[in-house]
Amino acid sequence: MELSRRTVIAGAAAAGIAATAAGTGTAHATGGRKPVKELFGKLADGTKVYRWSLENGGTRMKVLSYGGIVQSLEIPDRRGRYANVSLGFGDLDDYVASSPYFGALIGRYGNRIDSGRFTLDGREYQLSVNDGDNSLHGGAQGFDKRVWDVEPFAHGSDVGLRLSYTSADGEMGYPGTLRATVTYTLTRRGDWRIDYEATTDKATVVNLTSHVYWNLAGEGSGTVEDHELSIAASRYTPTDAGLIPPASWRRSRAPPSTSAAPSRSAGTCGPGTRSWSPPRASTTTGCWTRASPAAPSTSPRSGTAPRAAP
Repeated sequence: MELSRRTVIAGAAAAGIAATAAGTGTAHATGGRKPVKELFGKLADGTKVYRWSLENGGTRMKVLSYGGIVQSLEIPDRRGRYANVSLGFGDLDDYVASSPYFGALIGRYGNRIDSGRFTLDGREYQLSVNDGDNSLHGGAQGFDKRVWDVEPFAHGSDVGLRLSYTSADGEMGYPGTLRATVTYTLTRRGDWRIDYEATTDKATVVNLTSHVYWNLAGEGSGTVEDHELSIAASRYTPTDAGLIPPASWRRSRAPPSTSAAPSRSAGTCGPGTRSWSPPRASTTTGCWTRASPAAPSTSPRSGTAPRAAP
């Protein structure tokens, strides 16, 4: 991984999800509750891990200080029945022992870095290797396994949590002291917004993200293979057998769509979609169609259709 820019961080990114039940509009705009803190457990070294509970606009959320994990996100379906649409564990020991990044904040660098090495300003850095020969999601002790400082807030009609973590120079092999801040906000409409921000004292690389697993019909309700997904992109990045993009970073163009309808996440392709196996892609044969940005995914069972928040 070759980088030549001297300053790699100094900004913020934002993403969000708005809980919408098909045919019912957004969740009910009820008043927000002040975040509530409770002890969730202790790590082996005695460090306390807390759980924060938030509610606003009809959306309920529980967040752990360990990994910034979203333990649950409850939203109503088309009939107003609540279900937790994120996957997680009920106790801390399971998160520590066997979690596949359930609900966690990922850093310093989301996804894989080939051979756990990159070159920046002419210097090569060797990172923690934890995925075969590669470094995945920040290494063996990434941000998902760190205890974050959490500060609750209420701003106007919004409520939320401000999570912060300082990664020391050299942690998992990364250069620079990195100060990361992630803000979870629940709006009066029930939207969940995530804002990422990081600063560093020397040139480095960073790619923060959230690793929530979704089942829009509700956790424990069965497979997600009937979920429908739209992707607002006409190209994709191919990968090799180790899920690493080619060195040239070229993108292959996806085939043209025959319909704007979303496609199934597995199984038989829906009407107006095309079955397609992208060359050297990280996925097997799937259904491809032009994206609908208003509703990137939906569950036909619950009618739950989260949309990207502006």
